Amino acid sequence: MFGASTTPSSEMNKFVIDQASPRANTLRDWRQKGRPLLPDFTAAQAVMREAIPRLAPAAQLVVYWHGEPVLERSYGWLDPETRQQPVDATTLFDLASLSKLFVATSFMTLVDAGTVTLDQPITRVLPELEGVRAIQPYEDPLTPGGWISVAQSPGFVDGSAITFRHLLSHTSGLPAWRPLFRQGSRAAAWQMALTTAYAYPTGTQVVYSDIGLILLGLAIERLTGSALDRVVAKRVTEPLGFAHTGYLAAGTDHNLASVAPTEVCGWRGRRVKGEVHDENAAALGGVAGHAGIFSTAADVAAFGQVFLDNGRPLLRAETVGEMTQEQATHGSLRRGLGFVLWSPEPEASGNPLSQQAFGHTGFTGTSLWIDPQRLLVVALLTNDVYYGRVGRSIGSLRVAVHRTIVAAIDQMNEKRE
Repeated sequence: MFGASTTPSSEMNKFVIDQASPRANTLRDWRQKGRPLLPDFTAAQAVMREAIPRLAPAAQLVVYWHGEPVLERSYGWLDPETRQQPVDATTLFDLASLSKLFVATSFMTLVDAGTVTLDQPITRVLPELEGVRAIQPYEDPLTPGGWISVAQSPGFVDGSAITFRHLLSHTSGLPAWRPLFRQGSRAAAWQMALTTAYAYPTGTQVVYSDIGLILLGLAIERLTGSALDRVVAKRVTEPLGFAHTGYLAAGTDHNLASVAPTEVCGWRGRRVKGEVHDENAAALGGVAGHAGIFSTAADVAAFGQVFLDNGRPLLRAETVGEMTQEQATHGSLRRGLGFVLWSPEPEASGNPLSQQAFGHTGFTGTSLWIDPQRLLVVALLTNDVYYGRVGRSIGSLRVAVHRTIVAAIDQMNEKRE
């Protein structure tokens, strides 16, 4: 499975495992390269040790600064009840919606290649969306029996007016979610995604949409003639040399011992491990544009570093600029292409970072944030959804971790001045 393996810890703690990555030895070369002294991340590590396994059974934290990994830690257990399997640097986490960044990047490589343009109508690739459809409420994914109304009045949306830019900035008019997994078959799930009603007039609001990224994934498959998992591998993970990142498609063999479990799924009637947590992605075979990729914090942080390296080796510098500049706003919510941008809201996970920061989160308890001003990348992967979807504190953990890391970086910068 992506060449991953599990290495047992030699320093088990009764309450929590806190492992430095084997790659941490390379940090000793930092000073020999003439780089500044390393920041003191004691406070960040204390936050993590206090949170794991109380808030989440398992976690990995990797920080890049000035293009180098300066903190790589693993915490907790894959089996929190028996505590026989410690997390290590090769443990795979379900990225959930962080998968969207890998899919968006794959699409942007096609833009760079001239295969497609951002402002091209999606109906040229997805003709099923041609025509006019009504605006309607859609099901609330977090409230059984509940419905969400976005538009203030009835109306219609012409699918031919929707562009790929709309999909990537979450302004297409598509609903946030539909219960694809309840349709009885993969074909029926795709039918619902392709024929869904709209939620608001295109371009008038920002509504974070799984459906939009599901359709983007399908468009990528049609543009390339290849399955989405192969496209992401060929255009993103293989060029970066990632051995621990990819989709775990349904029906394929996996080393489940190295995968962090997620929650007990009511639909599947069991705890989920080694398969995508998201029900709609599972219904689509485990490979979808909105979820399904598994990875390590080391790989995710290295992926984030690409966007501080002007896109090398994946994208043009101008493309990175387009993805990370403001494309749409709604209140304090700001979107780039694929990325969410810094928010002034104190509880927003990226708020402690600079106003140039951009990133994304995943429902399972994952996040990636990139701060160009500080030359900083923070990848925090957890499986906090293991404890269920109610009463979660992953948002406050992200803010606390980011705040302590920023404080350490800023203190180091002050010493250099």
